[in-house]
Amino acid sequence: MQLLALALYHRDGRPVPRVIRFRPGALNILTGESETGKSEVLDIVEYCLGRKKPNFPDEPIDQTVGWYAVLVSFDATRMVLARPRPVGDSTTKAMIRFGDESLELPRGDEMRADADVTALRSQLSARLGIEDFRFQPPTGAARYPFDVSVAQAALLCFQKQNEIANQGALFHRQTENGIAQAIKDTLPYFLGAAGPEQALRRHQLGEALREQRAAQRRFDDAVRRRDGIDTRQAALLRLAEGEGLVQDIPLGLDPQQTRSLLGQALSVTPLTADGPVDLQDRRHVLTQERRELRERYQQLNDALAMVERWHQQGHAFTGELHLQLDRLKTLDLLGPEGENHSADVCPMCARRLDGPDQSAAEINALTRHLAGELTHAETLQPVREEHRRSLETERDAVAERLRLNGAQLKELNASDERMRNLQDQQLRIAYVQGRIAQERATAGDLSEDDVRRLRNQLTLVQEHVEALQELVDEDDVTAETERRLTDVAALMTPWAQRLNLGQAAAAEEVRISLSQLNVVVRRPEGRLSLTRIGSAKNWIGYHLVAHLALHTYFLRNRRPVPRFLMLDQPTQAFFPEKVRDATTVEDADWAAVTSYFKLLHDVVEEGNGGLQIIVCDHANLPEEWFQEAIVENWRPHDGRRRALIPVDWLE
Repeated sequence: MQLLALALYHRDGRPVPRVIRFRPGALNILTGESETGKSEVLDIVEYCLGRKKPNFPDEPIDQTVGWYAVLVSFDATRMVLARPRPVGDSTTKAMIRFGDESLELPRGDEMRADADVTALRSQLSARLGIEDFRFQPPTGAARYPFDVSVAQAALLCFQKQNEIANQGALFHRQTENGIAQAIKDTLPYFLGAAGPEQALRRHQLGEALREQRAAQRRFDDAVRRRDGIDTRQAALLRLAEGEGLVQDIPLGLDPQQTRSLLGQALSVTPLTADGPVDLQDRRHVLTQERRELRERYQQLNDALAMVERWHQQGHAFTGELHLQLDRLKTLDLLGPEGENHSADVCPMCARRLDGPDQSAAEINALTRHLAGELTHAETLQPVREEHRRSLETERDAVAERLRLNGAQLKELNASDERMRNLQDQQLRIAYVQGRIAQERATAGDLSEDDVRRLRNQLTLVQEHVEALQELVDEDDVTAETERRLTDVAALMTPWAQRLNLGQAAAAEEVRISLSQLNVVVRRPEGRLSLTRIGSAKNWIGYHLVAHLALHTYFLRNRRPVPRFLMLDQPTQAFFPEKVRDATTVEDADWAAVTSYFKLLHDVVEEGNGGLQIIVCDHANLPEEWFQEAIVENWRPHDGRRRALIPVDWLE
């Protein structure tokens, strides 16, 4: 797969898009000043190949473009891959068209979403020749299996400005979460060292190892159960003896005698609880009765206290009456008892008064009234005494009933305790008998034939694992990957020496380390990683030779990787940090810059049309082969600014 064109469609729906044409099988150079949109070209192509989260700048591209599209070729067929402007952080919508060599980019008014990213990647993967390969991580690895697709292949086709000069990472997006591991997992496949057959064998080996562990556990459990039967049964027999299920156990029992005694213990019927079954109802009745008796006892106490108060008050009243009558008798005003006295006669001298003496009449009346009250009070005293004696008798009866009730409750609680003890014993007996029954069932289910059968199953599984392990060992993906990376290193080493990169002159080999995902230089005194080699010139140079060698290897071995490599600012190390136009820089190392581009040109030429390289850079060399490779020059011409976004789109 190579790129034929890139198109940007205005958001207002105008029919004619902004198109950048690329030449397949050749070096394509897009040169120009800074801030003209060169770096966004890589992002657009990657987005059209199915990336969900692009990194487009807010202005002006995101403010003007409504659709992005690329036209790609697969030998005699073509595809249009289009994506709408993302809304928010990501989008999954897409548009796909298929055709022959006459297929071209659609008009702006034809853009319609008719697919999604999953379908787009699936179609691209199928046309690239990526097999139906589901990567299975090693057994015990803390990551999930995934389907290998163009999503992983595309990681080998891009080098952004901040990546091509990174001494610690070699591949596109390698520093993002999970991407480095994905590259390590899939690079052996893209090199041809691993495939669906190896993945299937590894998956089968993982499943067989799990089955082997399960069979081993079953066999070990059976052996432990068989070896522990006698010990467990002897322990259960002692438990049964402790609960009274068996008695007088002789010493030195053999397994047969132990099993016989356990059978006897299992046949014993536990004792049932004697006595009433309605203990709770009886306790409730007694408790209710005790509550009522306590209330009645309190009522009688209160009544007796009231009678006592009445008695004391009556005694005080009659005493006062006696005192007053005794005083009147002392004065002898009334005379003999029962005699009537005239109010006209003086009671002292018996002479007749001029008029009736009212005080004598009143005293006489009061005396008669007091005498009557005294007589009435003395007649009530026996009645109160009788009432008090009856209350005391009833209170004593209630007290006796309370004593009897308390004795009954105490006996009931004692009986309840005995019932609980008996129930606890029954539970213990039931538990022991349940253990015995379970042990007899387990021991009865496990025979020596069962142990032999489990041993045979384990042997068969182990033989299957050994057979699969031999096949996996024969594959030896790691060793095969290193062998193929050695073929890649055979290309990298002379190219690194050609560019005169640091440490390359004395290097025995320059290669890619799969474990580090970086370039390493092997010297007589030892290996040296790119992280220990200085200068951005060397970092960029080693990135170039590594990716050129990889794509040359992919091309020669017909591996399912897109046949293009996109590079952003490969000559940045030779110019000032904020260069406006590299053509105006006089003190740059133009010989080194030329050597970098000449290597790109020569590698493409050696590919005979099978490899396409697209470079976005500030440089604009005068060499004829360089000028022929330029597809866009975004420098002012005729007073008009040239860039990715047309000037009239911004007006």
